Formats: sequence, C-alpha cells, structure tokens
Amino acid sequence: MLKSSLQRHARLGNLARRQLSTLVSQQIRSRPVVASCQRLAQRERQLVPLKQIALRLYSQGSAAAYANTQTDDSPASLYNTTRFEDLAKLGVDERIIRAITVDMKYDSMTEVQSLTINPALKGVDLVAQAKTGTGKTLGFLIPVFQRLIAADPSLASPQHRRDASSKDIRAIVLSPTRELAEQIGVEARKLARHTGLVVQTAVGGTRKREAMFKMQREGCDVLIATPGRLHDILSDPSTGVDAPKIQSFVLDEADRMLDVGFADAIRDIVDLFPPISQVDRQTLLFSATIPRDVVHLAKSMVKTDNFDFVQTINPDETPTHARIPQHLVAAKGYENWFPAVLEIADRAIKNSKNNPDALPFKAILFFSNTATVQFANRVIKNTPLGNRFNGVPIFDIHSKLTQDTRTRNAEAFRRAQTGILVSSDVTARGMDFPNVSHVIQIGLPPDRDQYIHRVGRTGRAGKAGEGWLILAEEEIKEARVRLPGLPIKPNNTIQSASHTLGQGTPSPEVAQFFEDISKAYERVPKDLFASVYNALLGQKFGRNLDVGDCVRLLNNWCKVGLGWEETPAITPTSARNRGLDRIPGIRLGFDNYERESDDRRGGGFGSYGGRGGGFNSNDRRGGGGGFSSNGGRGGGSDSGSRFNSRDRRGGGDPFARRVSSDYESRGRQPSRASF
Repeated sequence: MLKSSLQRHARLGNLARRQLSTLVSQQIRSRPVVASCQRLAQRERQLVPLKQIALRLYSQGSAAAYANTQTDDSPASLYNTTRFEDLAKLGVDERIIRAITVDMKYDSMTEVQSLTINPALKGVDLVAQAKTGTGKTLGFLIPVFQRLIAADPSLASPQHRRDASSKDIRAIVLSPTRELAEQIGVEARKLARHTGLVVQTAVGGTRKREAMFKMQREGCDVLIATPGRLHDILSDPSTGVDAPKIQSFVLDEADRMLDVGFADAIRDIVDLFPPISQVDRQTLLFSATIPRDVVHLAKSMVKTDNFDFVQTINPDETPTHARIPQHLVAAKGYENWFPAVLEIADRAIKNSKNNPDALPFKAILFFSNTATVQFANRVIKNTPLGNRFNGVPIFDIHSKLTQDTRTRNAEAFRRAQTGILVSSDVTARGMDFPNVSHVIQIGLPPDRDQYIHRVGRTGRAGKAGEGWLILAEEEIKEARVRLPGLPIKPNNTIQSASHTLGQGTPSPEVAQFFEDISKAYERVPKDLFASVYNALLGQKFGRNLDVGDCVRLLNNWCKVGLGWEETPAITPTSARNRGLDRIPGIRLGFDNYERESDDRRGGGFGSYGGRGGGFNSNDRRGGGGGFSSNGGRGGGSDSGSRFNSRDRRGGGDPFARRVSSDYESRGRQPSRASF
C-alpha cells in the first residue's frame, strides 16, 4: 500500500510540476531582478515547484491546502531567498548572516540550502531527503541557531559565553561518524563566531574526561555528537551535562546511523530528553535515502501533525555513480595492486602538469579492512610517490588511530591541493573532501551500496572525477554479481596490472613500478603483512569467490610479491574456529614476528616518506592485530538487500504516505552487470 501511495503521489507531483513551472517562470519574469538573477538557468527555476510539491502534495487534504498557500510560500517569494543576504527578510539574526557572507564568503545558497532553510525557519519538524556534499550542514545549522537566539536573545551577544553552562544544552546534532561530527563542529563554530553560542563536540575515540572538563569549563549551547558518546554522557549524572530545555534536535545521515545499528541508541537518547508536551522541541531529520526503517524512526520522533517533508534530490539529476567514468582494472594477482596504483598515480600527475584543465592528483584509496589500510599506507609512503621532496603528501584514516589523529589527517587532506588518503570505510560516507580527482577501490567492495558511497567522494558538486576498481582476475565474476547495473568499464591500459611477476620482461616503466614496491616491502615490518593475510581471509566471500581462491591469491602475493619463503601461519585454534584448518595452502602453526611498539603504523601530513610518524601522536593503538583476533571481518553486512525491500506495513499510515521517496525506483539493483 505504501508503494501504491508513493506512485500516486509521484503522478500527482509530475502533473503539478508541469502546471507550476509555467506559473513560476511567469512570476519570475514579471519581477524586476538584477542582472545576475536574470541569468539563472531554466533548470534552477524549476527547483521551486519541486520544493512546493515535496512540502504540499502528499494527500488530497494537503493538496487542497496548497491551493490556499499564502504569498510567503509563493514561487516568487522562494526565489528571493536563494542568497544568504536575503535571510534578513526571514528574520535571521544579522550576526549569523555576517558570519556566512563576510567570514565564510558565501553568497548564493546551494539547492539544498534554499529548499530546507525556509521551511525549517518556520519551526515545524522537518524530514529532508538530501545528499551529502551539497551544503546541507548550513541548511540545518542556520535555522537551529536562529531558533535558539529567537527564544533567548541574550545568546546573540558574545558576552553570553561567560554564562554558558553544560547543564543547559539548547540544541544537539547527531552524526553517525566521528569524522562527520568534527566536520559539522568546525562549520558550526564558524557560524557562531559573532554570537554568544558555544559549540562543543563529543565523539567516541576521545578521552571522555577531558571532553567533559572542557564542556564544564566553557559551557555548551550546541552539542555535536555521535550516538554512543552522547548516550554515555546524558545517561551519566556525574558528567554535569544535561539538556532540560532542549529546543532543537538534528539527525544527520539518519539512514547511515541505522545502517550501523544506532536505532536503539537514538531512541534511548530521545527518552532522556524532556517530553515534547513539557518542552517544545523541533526535530530536523536529514537522510540521503528514505527506506522503511528511516520512515519508522521519523514517525517515532517528529510531530506527525506538524511536520514537512522536503525532497531536495532532483529526480532528473544523474547521480555521481552514474555520471563519472569508472574503470575496472583486472590484475593478475594481489601482488599487482600497488604497482597498478603507482601507475595510475603517475599518469594522473603527468596529466595534471600537461593539461591545465585537469584537476591536481588527489586520490582516496579504499580498502575494506584496517589491516590492509595500515600496510598500504606504509608501503606507498616508502615509494617515490611518498617522497618528501618530489612526491605527494600521504595520509591515512582507519579505526585504530585515535580520534585526534583521524581528525588531523582528515583536515590536512581536506586542505591539501594534491595527495593520497589511504582509508577504510570510515570516510566512505558523509565526509566532504573537496576536489578529489580519483577514488581507487582495491579489492572487492563488501556490497554495491558501499561501492557507490566510496565513488561518491569524487565528482562532487558537479566537478570532474573518476573511479577505479582494481580486482584480481579471480574476483571479477563475483564483482559482476555484487555490483550489478553500474557503469564500470574494463580498462586494459594499466600495464602493471596485466604483468605476471616473474614471467617475461616488462617495459622499463612497469619494471620500475614493481621495483619501487619491492623496495618498499623491505622497509615494512613483517607483522603488518601477516595482519593483512589474516584479515583478508575473513573478508566477505560469495558463490563465485571462496576462501580457497583467496588463499591462493594471498600465498602467491606473499611468495612472489614479497619474496617470503613461507606464508604467515594461522594458529590451529583460530583455523579450526574459522573453518580454515582443511583449506589447501593454509599453514598451521605459530609465528613470532617482531611487533612495533610505537605508532608507526599510521601517520599523515609531514611524513611523506620514512617510517610514517604522522603528527607525532602517542597513539599506541595502531597495531595490526596479529593473529590474536579473528581477522577483522572487513566485509560488513550486505546492505544492498535493502534496495529490494518492500514496506508491507505501510498500509493506511498517513505519515508513511507523506514521507515518500524514489528510493526503490532509483536504487533497485538491475539484474545484469555492465562489466
């Protein structure tokens, strides 16, 4: 029933859009506008009725209400609020506008901002479908800040900072990852610069006691947090942190939070807030997709009799993963991975020097487990690509670095004009790194959804970019099943991938790439590769790729690529527990590799070559895990199954009918692959 309701509203919306676009164009042309406004493309004008449809046309009753819309919701009025300086007409405090226009130097709003700020300023709850990297952070921060200042004008004065208290938090923004929370915090502090609002962050991976002391000392009006740490803080009376008069609650990347299992934590957090009947609270929920679980979460949180749904994703817009070129590189084996990366980087760097229109080489290398990220980071830093003088800066982000190190590395890569970020999937979603020219995925992605999110780190905001997927030949058949319907095209131009190591004579250039990698292997401790070996045996397999295939690939990499006489051992107990004890090629036994005692597994800006000391942090948790763990599954759940889900419980629920999206129609996995 929910599906039929969505289809009915889609037909109604398409009809209304055709009728309204003529009206909008007439109203816009009839108004005196400045020259820059007259040059707006027709596509930008048509965004106006898209918003009105999203806000109004969800039932016959709301369609009737739309007919009686007042002038403040007219297309002409919305057209006048596409520049930040015009927020003054909507009552936004001049200090907020000054921070945006003078300090941040923003003039025109993005599409997402123009479609969400206006309804959120009205005070109603909001459910918005919005992609990452489109400026939605300001889309929710501006109305949140204005709501707080309108309720308590003293917050607008910088003098309020002396009186701020951690026991009186007015607004909370919830984010699924530490990196995204820190990113939002940076933006929020810029926006609050001329006001008295105090912004704090609370994320996992940092020392709770130090964070609490900072909040108690400086106070807190707006808290940006991750779910686990926020629940930990609010449920512990000894922290001295409370929100008895909370006025705004924002959930950013709601679908991602549900993907990683935060549903119960979010509901527990809401239970710690004062009831809506006692303290009115505005809820703003942002999500890139609106599947069934997001609908249910929203229904339990927003005021169902006083909310708006805003669709900020233009259905006619081509998504990033369908727009940018994507290349599949078939490698002879895992030993070809890193030489192929060097060749791709070498070509891109030369192209950026010779082609003034090309982006500088700025790449993210994605692996599906932390151990491989640590190993790859050390290997690449010890090649000419990581040379301090004529290479590029190399950074890494993974779960075993401290949050401070991850934040510094992310910010350094964000500022860098050129460089490489070696990363696990902690940066695959929500993180905004400008001008990323290449996304290189090495090894099988866990699922189609994750592949798409990784590719989405490049080609953002309509800019150029390209995706590369490097797979061993044995993995390609499984990739066709796992990644259907994507515009991934075979690319046979990377010679380093097709060369069989130890056979034949490659070109001098290819031979140099392999030699550079071989020398780099000699400078990397053996226990790092042992951890990679262990972790990749725990990856997600499939009908077309089993653990036996992986063992053969790993053993060949170990003996031919690294030149080891024997492969890393798996302890008999671990092998038996993981079902590896009868797999041909597995060596049962015990190894005694020397372990590094300091944080030389990570590192970032300032240590392009050498041993990777990074920011001179004291993060001693960067170890590779050895064989004491179960190998780091690295695969994640197959969230791609959500694309074919059906909500059979939507029935006659008016809320479910109103909160609609094109999630199923746009995200359904096609039956055949394109490569």
